[in-house]
Amino acid sequence: MTSNGAAEAKNGRPVIALAMGDPAGISPELTARLLALVDVREAAHIIAVGDRRILDEGAKVAGVELDLEAVSLDALGTAGTSRHVFVDLEHLDPADVVRGEATLAGGAFATRNFRAALELAHAGKADAVCFTPFNKKAMRFAYPGYDDEIRFIADVLSFTGKVREFNVLEKVWNARVTSHIPLSDVARNLSVEGIVAELELTRACLRNAGHDEAKIAVAGLNPHAGDGGSFGMEEIDIIEPAVEKAKALGFNVEGPFPADTVFVRALKEGFHAVLTMYHDQGQIAMKLMGFDKGVTMMGGLPFPLCTPAHGTAYDIAGKGIADVGASREAILLAARMAKKNRGLSAAA
Repeated sequence: MTSNGAAEAKNGRPVIALAMGDPAGISPELTARLLALVDVREAAHIIAVGDRRILDEGAKVAGVELDLEAVSLDALGTAGTSRHVFVDLEHLDPADVVRGEATLAGGAFATRNFRAALELAHAGKADAVCFTPFNKKAMRFAYPGYDDEIRFIADVLSFTGKVREFNVLEKVWNARVTSHIPLSDVARNLSVEGIVAELELTRACLRNAGHDEAKIAVAGLNPHAGDGGSFGMEEIDIIEPAVEKAKALGFNVEGPFPADTVFVRALKEGFHAVLTMYHDQGQIAMKLMGFDKGVTMMGGLPFPLCTPAHGTAYDIAGKGIADVGASREAILLAARMAKKNRGLSAAA
């Protein structure tokens, strides 16, 4: 760990590398708002990565003034701790930004920032990584192999472990067994071992976020959770056996429950997370419950990685009305998880 990181450990603030996202959307103004928030400053020491000209444009839109220490990547170990740090890569002129459009320039900007933030965490110079929203189309312009953030992370870090997206709200998390695959492929990708593995990762991530006794609900795949086999056998053949195996391993897990009521049950009965079988089964519910506060967390990495669950909002870019709520929650969640990873006192 760098001397900067060691200093932060003493005063209880983890170091978070924050990558600026797509410059054509709301990411510049969200980054500026985040860096101006008092509670974010108290929770974490931020190393923001991007282009200062793009950030300053975002600050104008957001109507905030920023007090940042300018530092190069090579000099991060000598940076102070009283102010957030900005690493200016000087790689995008605001004149080249086409607001509201996915472009190669925007994708290259966000990709470079994300790579730098990941490398900082990988090198031990940051305890967690966050980023303001990317646009996948723009990212593919710049990085043709870009499927999603998980694929990019694996490529940059040569990481071969299992990484999963979790969607997080204050009262409930959503984990999923399958993610970015066609709906027609979901059933054939379900297995007892796969579901148990997702439950293991979910419990580990919840514990890392402070939920030591995590209670998890499991959704069925078919209408009415198969209705005893009337509408499909996956519940009987795969999901129920996986739940029973997890219980035998000591998990506090119940299900499968019908997907159209599982989140209602989770909120009423105090479940910490719902494990769904596919992407939209959980995403729709989570975004209805808290679109402006939802966080996407990547579980399974050696360090926490969090981002707001919403997108780049091209339609409102530059209007100064972007809600910073989800980005703020992402930073605060990453800070809590990083502190637990580092064994820092919650009261520090």
